[in-house]
Amino acid sequence: MLKRFGSSPGALALPAGILTLIVLMIVPIPSFLLDVFFVLNIALSVAILMAAMNAEKPLDFSSFPSVLLFATLLRLSLNVASTRVVLVHGHEGGAAAGHVIESFGAFLIGGNFAVGLFVFLILMIINMVVVTRGAGRVSEVSARFTLDALPGKQMAIDADLAAGLCTADEAKNRRREVSTEADFYGSMDGASKFVKGDAVAALLILGVNIIAGFCLGMLSHGLTAGDSAQRYITLAVGDALVAQVPSLLLSIAAAVIVTRVTDTRDLSGQIGGQFASPRTWLPVAVILGAIGAIPAMPQTVFLPAAGLAGWLWWSLKKREERSRQAPVVEVLPPPDPSRITLEDVSDHTLVTIELGYGLVHLVDERRGAPLVARITGVRKQLSQAFGFVVPQFRVRDSLELPPGDYRLLLGGVLLGNAAIRADRVLAIDAGEARRDHDLMGEPTRDPSFGCPALWIEPAQRDQAIAEGFLTVDASTVVATHLNQLLGERPHMLLGPDEVRSIIEGVRERSAGLVETIHPNPLSLGALTRLFHALLEDGISVAHPLPILSAIGQAVQQSTEHERMIDIVRAELGSMIVARICPPTQRLPVLTLEAGLEQMIVNGMHDPVTGQPVIEPDLARAIGERVADIVAERGPAAPPMALIVQPRARRALAALLRLRAPGCLVISISELPPTQPIEVVSVIGEAPAPPSLPAPTAQGLAA
Repeated sequence: MLKRFGSSPGALALPAGILTLIVLMIVPIPSFLLDVFFVLNIALSVAILMAAMNAEKPLDFSSFPSVLLFATLLRLSLNVASTRVVLVHGHEGGAAAGHVIESFGAFLIGGNFAVGLFVFLILMIINMVVVTRGAGRVSEVSARFTLDALPGKQMAIDADLAAGLCTADEAKNRRREVSTEADFYGSMDGASKFVKGDAVAALLILGVNIIAGFCLGMLSHGLTAGDSAQRYITLAVGDALVAQVPSLLLSIAAAVIVTRVTDTRDLSGQIGGQFASPRTWLPVAVILGAIGAIPAMPQTVFLPAAGLAGWLWWSLKKREERSRQAPVVEVLPPPDPSRITLEDVSDHTLVTIELGYGLVHLVDERRGAPLVARITGVRKQLSQAFGFVVPQFRVRDSLELPPGDYRLLLGGVLLGNAAIRADRVLAIDAGEARRDHDLMGEPTRDPSFGCPALWIEPAQRDQAIAEGFLTVDASTVVATHLNQLLGERPHMLLGPDEVRSIIEGVRERSAGLVETIHPNPLSLGALTRLFHALLEDGISVAHPLPILSAIGQAVQQSTEHERMIDIVRAELGSMIVARICPPTQRLPVLTLEAGLEQMIVNGMHDPVTGQPVIEPDLARAIGERVADIVAERGPAAPPMALIVQPRARRALAALLRLRAPGCLVISISELPPTQPIEVVSVIGEAPAPPSLPAPTAQGLAA
């Protein structure tokens, strides 16, 4: 039947409890049930206090305002029910209103109602003036600050979602938590008024019980003034104390829940952990001992207390020393062979170096781990060159590889691999080795640059150097190969976390500059994409201030990605050209013949990006011509730059990045006006026709 009406026993418990409270207020109940409800009220108050103390953060007990309301209603209902019993059956004796009220009236105050009145008033002052008032003020201030911070928190969530730092579900959960927090502190601000009103109601109910009971005892039951006061006032005070103890517990619970600071521990663990420092207890022991040394002071109290504080200091100090010396050994349960975790099937490292089992000793710490030291040096070198901290590398063995092979992976994609001889030295012929050398070894090629090389015995190293070879060990071969491959792909190593670190570093000194571009109008994702494009064009971000300044200028004109790249590059033209030529020297340049350049600009275009697409034969001809010019100038000649129109720069840069990587491609807008240039050649210009020989005198005579 419950399922048919869409309800459950748990859902019916709350309406049934509300109905019970109403019944307690209206229908007379026997004293035995009154005792049961009084005990239940005390137990409920203690349970609420323990739940508030064990919560790690206030929102863990978000139902506290509603629970406080129902607990207050229960106590008021019991006050009404006990008032009825006291006034109707008070003349019969102390047990007429139940054993709980009798015990509080007789045992706690010794049967003296005057003492009970003072105890009750003291509890009222503690509850209303100290605990309830303080908790209400904290709730009011917390609600105000939480509501004031709500728009900023919502904007931060939206910014993280736009930057891709959180998913839509995570953003939804964070918004719900922020909204719940605001509702909670607003409810606590109102709930604190329940506690204050309950204390006032308890005071009024006590006054009604005393006056009405005193009058009824003399008028209705013929008691003397002394007997009427002794019976009714004692019961009224006992009833007030029975209600005031749970009220005080709830006030403490409300104060605890609104003064909590978010922590991973409960309140006991948080306080205990912060009082566990030995530096806290040594001054306590010294001060108590000094006070106990005064002759007029009770030395039998102060000196033992000083000794206890000193013992606490000594014990905590020894425990701190033991925790520093002995490492914590975590006992892990035996692995379950049938269970597969995410770490077993995924690699969270961007760059991975896999070694065959014959190369594992290169990372053995007992042998000095030479490969680890080399790789660490490569990472530092790349970080300095790129301008951001390169993510950590991972080295692991692989049973799939032959013993002497290694391979380099970037994001799980193979970048390069080679076979090396870990027990030998690689002698590389970089063009300076003697042709008639008599060095013997295993022929191979350097995996980094493809130069001819020999694997030789370590004892032949001095001979190889004398013959003009460059000698490196196996770990250096791997590190150099890694450096060469990653040095060509800086944009693939830069992620949102690295860009965030760059932005935060600049924010410390130039906060206004960062505010002009991030998070509006450029999100973290847009900035990362922009930095990718700059790194792919060979522009280092080691000096982020001019780059961010250029981006700040670009966002004033456009936020379209391709347009912004052109504007930023134009702003950084001096920096781009200075990479290959000082501003005081002539820059060797190549240009395209006007018709050829116009053909590229007005030719085919990529329908997705809108960029020009160079016809394959034409691309090959341009690439070969530029490569020939670079080769003719020789390796000692200064680098050249191909200057083109802005619309043709991207297509030609992608072409020459493969055909002639030594030639820089820049647009005419990126060339600094003060930079002197020297035109080396015009690509696509027809060669001049051969001139006719000069006429001789004989020919003229003929």
